[in-house]
Amino acid sequence: MGKKTKKPGKGKEKTERKTARAEEKKARRETKKLSPEDDIDAILLSIQKEEAKKKEVHVDDNVPAPSPRSNCSLTVNPLKETELILYGGEFYNGNKTFVYGDLYRYDVEKLEWKLVSSPNSPPPRSAHQAVAWKNYVYIFGGEFTSPNQERFHHYKDFWMLDLKTNQWEQLNLKGCPSPRSGHRMVLYKHKIILFGGFYDTLREVRYYNDLFVFDLDQFKWQEIKPKPGAMWPTARSGFQLFVYQDDIFLYGGYSKEVSSDKSNSEKGIVHSDMWSLDPKTWEWNKVKKSGMPPGPRAGFSMCVHKRRALLFGGVVDIEVEGDVMMSLFLNELYGFQLDTNRWYPLELRKEKSTKDKLKKIEQNCPDDVNKINPACTTREETEESEDEENNIDDISKNIASNMSIDDGETLTKSEGKAEESSAKLDIQSSLPEVVKPCGRINACMAVGRDTLYIYGGMMEIKDQEITLDDLYSLNLSKLDEWKCIIPASESEWVEASDDDEENEDDDEDESDGDSLTDEDEDDEEEEEEEAQNASVQVGDAVALIKGVGKNLRRKERRVRIEQIRASLGLSDSQRTPSPGESLKDFYRRTNMYWQMAAHEHTQHTGKVGFLSFLSLVM
Repeated sequence: MGKKTKKPGKGKEKTERKTARAEEKKARRETKKLSPEDDIDAILLSIQKEEAKKKEVHVDDNVPAPSPRSNCSLTVNPLKETELILYGGEFYNGNKTFVYGDLYRYDVEKLEWKLVSSPNSPPPRSAHQAVAWKNYVYIFGGEFTSPNQERFHHYKDFWMLDLKTNQWEQLNLKGCPSPRSGHRMVLYKHKIILFGGFYDTLREVRYYNDLFVFDLDQFKWQEIKPKPGAMWPTARSGFQLFVYQDDIFLYGGYSKEVSSDKSNSEKGIVHSDMWSLDPKTWEWNKVKKSGMPPGPRAGFSMCVHKRRALLFGGVVDIEVEGDVMMSLFLNELYGFQLDTNRWYPLELRKEKSTKDKLKKIEQNCPDDVNKINPACTTREETEESEDEENNIDDISKNIASNMSIDDGETLTKSEGKAEESSAKLDIQSSLPEVVKPCGRINACMAVGRDTLYIYGGMMEIKDQEITLDDLYSLNLSKLDEWKCIIPASESEWVEASDDDEENEDDDEDESDGDSLTDEDEDDEEEEEEEAQNASVQVGDAVALIKGVGKNLRRKERRVRIEQIRASLGLSDSQRTPSPGESLKDFYRRTNMYWQMAAHEHTQHTGKVGFLSFLSLVM
């Protein structure tokens, strides 16, 4: 049946009615009687009562790894650099949000987790900050979200954990910062420096650019206010703060601002500026970025090792066609040389050696020899297998970059094709496998004993969020290879039910007297089909991550990859390399396209795609 022709003005009237109903619904949510899942005060009181029942510290040895989570804190134990302290975090399964208040200690040598349960522990939270000093870990702020995300609570409590006794103590001190999450804290000598963050009042979101200092010797808070006419970073959350000698650096962040037009709509801003703070005078100065800095992104992680700051991950939104946004989750690693203020991408030596070996194979195996000696293969043939791996990276936007898929098919039409293919596989198997963490946001980073650790975080496939629980390490002295200490488990995802929302709007819909048109029915069918396709795509992507696809035949694997690429809209030759095309050639061919896309993206306001909700978690 064809779609009915709409009457003039009917679509506009219907849109206005829907907008009015949405505003009324929002007002009711703010004033209506809270459901058990909404009442955060009742939930936190219940948790407090359970905590009061604990009489002593209990440590469970060799427990299972923590559940998948993001926005947690990971701190290296100052007393033992081979132990990591993990606290809090959150997990969203598509239907409900879970906020954690558990404390784990992980021995990276024994590969064992310990779960610590203590009396008087802090209530569950995420997007907080933790700093370690001597034998203590200090935690400030964060937020707690109700399971159905209707209500959330920002903390302004300050806690101290004794790593020798596993005892918590709340520090009730005057002059502390206001409630917030998404702020950042760093340790400078015997002081904790805290800057920024945000606070959501349901009616509006406030971003901060205030500066606080906590003296660990005197146990006093002090707010540092800007001097008249002084330079000062704008308000933001989700930035990174790090220390080198007598300088404190601030980089990036995220905030929202209300547009100046009559619509009063909010637009997201991804900051890419850099500042340095002098802790002797408390003056801010802008830092000119030199070298090869990373592009603007949100949700990245940073930490410091010796004279170098390390940046990993993040997300960037690109408007590709009209209103279509594509979120790219990155797994790039950048270095910032702290003594020269220069940025540069960090390439592992094992990756370099792999490229050198491929070049050597190409030099030692001319084309005319290949037809005689099947043990030699051209670089183009070898790059075809690398292109298979790049395809998987594109499918999940870097989620499967730790996988290596060998493909023996070749485009050569000469005789002895099967023998050449087999020889190519032998060469591929002799090459070192490149393992990398997948692209993600809000991951935890820490450095201990010249080793970088990356844990957890979150990435997105279509409308589904994949929360991670993997742990990777990188020797920063050798910079040879990533090691996967704990592989990612399959993340749970529940398709949210619209029953409650439909029931809530039943009376209003009946009063409108509008029944569903054929167009509405078609839209619902399309949405249902998309949801089913998304579920299949996530299942396929997770299977590829976990290595299930390794058992597939090469031809089947290629077909599967192309199917997923097509369903995710990644088959556009402007956005993905062609088979056998090197990244250098791909960039040269599509350079103008990306420049135009970036320019077009900056000309639109209020379209930040995935970044639009980052303020809720940073």
